[in-house]
Amino acid sequence: MIQINKYIIILLLLFLISCTEKKQEPFSFVQLCDTQLGFGGYEHDLKSFKMAVKQINTLSPDFVVICGDLVNDRNDSSFVDFKEIMGGFNMPCYNAPGNHDVGKVPNDTTLNYYRKTIGKDYYKFQHKGCSFIVVNTQLWKVYLENESEKHDNWFIETLNDKSNNDNPVFVIGHYPLYVDSLEEEETYHNLPLIKRKEVLNLFKQNSVVAFLTGHTHKTVINNYENIQLISGGTTSKNLDITP
Repeated sequence: MIQINKYIIILLLLFLISCTEKKQEPFSFVQLCDTQLGFGGYEHDLKSFKMAVKQINTLSPDFVVICGDLVNDRNDSSFVDFKEIMGGFNMPCYNAPGNHDVGKVPNDTTLNYYRKTIGKDYYKFQHKGCSFIVVNTQLWKVYLENESEKHDNWFIETLNDKSNNDNPVFVIGHYPLYVDSLEEEETYHNLPLIKRKEVLNLFKQNSVVAFLTGHTHKTVINNYENIQLISGGTTSKNLDITP
């Protein structure tokens, strides 16, 4: 679980920088990625997620965010197990949907199933002078009639919400904008080029300080014009050398 401790340090540094500039109260939270029960072996992933919950409770951050792919196969039993383990946190836990949660190409059925089983697939919350916006990046990865437009309109309205009052904004999702470079071709691991540039422009215009994601199953850290782009390792199965 070295990866968890590493990300607490990284995120806490971000908060301290933001809070120093805006005179906000410092706080910490944990970014978890791809609990994805079943990808690294179902029993292994259950045990790993439970261990993460136990260690995070010991550290006592303000809250936890999970950046998508909560389960490997979206079915009732997997989501029940996920929610049972998640319920062990002693602090709030906020989830973003991933491609395994709503489908590589989502539709009304998969979205409604997620919303009924887990909750909203995009929403906003505030914490100690910072704004957190949870997005459904699957609706950025592929266009779904009505749903993608509704999501994007909501995202723009939320960014422009006067209640933000120029607070630092953290955006939380699943797909990273890019892995190695802004101009890289679209692959399974990133968002379409046109969409990623559109999103980055919105970030620049609206006090976004970080975009926290998963999906890569390895640590990926980029900085785009002082916006931190961080994809973390997983509690299921990593694709680099981390345990």
